[in-house]
Amino acid sequence: MSTTTPTPTAVAPLTIGDAEALVAAARRAAEEAGVTVSVTVLDAGGHLLAFRRDDRAVLISGETSTRKAYTALQLNAPTADLVDAVQPGGLFHTLPTALDRPLLFIAGGVPVHRDGRLIGAVGVGGGAPEQDHGFATAAVEALV
Repeated sequence: MSTTTPTPTAVAPLTIGDAEALVAAARRAAEEAGVTVSVTVLDAGGHLLAFRRDDRAVLISGETSTRKAYTALQLNAPTADLVDAVQPGGLFHTLPTALDRPLLFIAGGVPVHRDGRLIGAVGVGGGAPEQDHGFATAAVEALV
């Protein structure tokens, strides 16, 4: 009798092509709403795959989009779902921020999954947080 461990199914990583498609979809959604945004896409290891900042966007929007993507990646959840968790008494109220990059709990960061596994994240900054969340979500939905 043989006891074999099943081999985990490989999941295709987030590619540069995927990242460019995420940026384009988020940008399209923002332009349709008349908003200028920055978009950041990270792979599962937190490496920058794609980034776009329009010269008309608020200067800090580039860092904001990157930190939103990083937060969504690290906690594997949309940043919009995490806002209450950092309030006093919330689950992450005492979460240390001495990481490579401080976390940012403002809507606009969304993890990207393939076959149920985390493969990256997209972050959008420049609009109102609810708008940024919608643009990031639209980008992820367009990738599927």
